[in-house]
Parts: sequence; structure tokens; C-alpha cells
Amino acid sequence: MIHGLPPGPLLVKQAPDVFWGIITSMYTGNAILLVLNLPLIPLWARLLRVPYATMYPLILLFCLIGAYSVGNNIGDGIVMWVFGIVGYLLKKFDYEGAPLVLAMVIGPMMEEALRQSLIIEGPVEARRAPVSRTTSTSAATSASVVA
Repeated sequence: MIHGLPPGPLLVKQAPDVFWGIITSMYTGNAILLVLNLPLIPLWARLLRVPYATMYPLILLFCLIGAYSVGNNIGDGIVMWVFGIVGYLLKKFDYEGAPLVLAMVIGPMMEEALRQSLIIEGPVEARRAPVSRTTSTSAATSASVVA
């Protein structure tokens, strides 16, 4: 919640001045960016001519500065490097990124739902349900095929 206003469709009805202020600021920002970027198109095109060997370290430096400046913590820069190396290795060994991101997002929600269902039904009753049997069987089958 920002300024004590819950986001959602009721924002237009509850605080129209804030809503239209946000819309106006977006249009104003787009107009300013248009005015600034149109004359700079040749500069952005020349930026593409910079050699990769020069551009890549500069990109890494800016990423490191940004990671450090968020929390003024060296650990954030280390986390950036670790995830950068992991990302490089995943790309090198042809791993897809989308399933990993999906697992990171949905995984905690699925764990919470499993925990709630086990609390409500109990572990023995939960295993008797047809959906649970099907899921367990398919998981065991895929685990045995992979191993």
C-alpha cells in the first residue's frame, strides 16, 4: 500500500486525484523521453559500434555498481556474480530458464498448499485421494525414468 491506498480497480473511485496524477505523470514522462531521445538516436546508433570486449566489462561494472548501491552491501555484489556464473553455466549446458523461474515462483505456493492439505486431512487420508495417488505415481515413474 502506498499512501494508505490499496491498489486495484477501486483506486479510481476512492482516490481519483492520485489515479489521474499517476496517469498524467506517465504521459509527461513519455513526452520528455521522446523529446530527449529523438535527438540522441545517432548517439545510440554509434553505441552499437563499440567493441564487445569494451562493452562487456562496462556492463558488468554498471551491474556491480547497481547491485552494491541498492543496499550498500558487498554481499549483494557477490550474489550478483554467483547468479551470473550460474546463468552462464545454465546457458552453456543448454538449460531452459523459464521452467526454473516457474519453479521458483510456484514452488513455495505449492509447498504451502501441501502443508495446509496435510494439516487438514492428515498424511494417511491425503494419500488415499485419487489425485494424490495419480500425482505420486507419476512422480515416482518420472523419477525412475530419469535415474
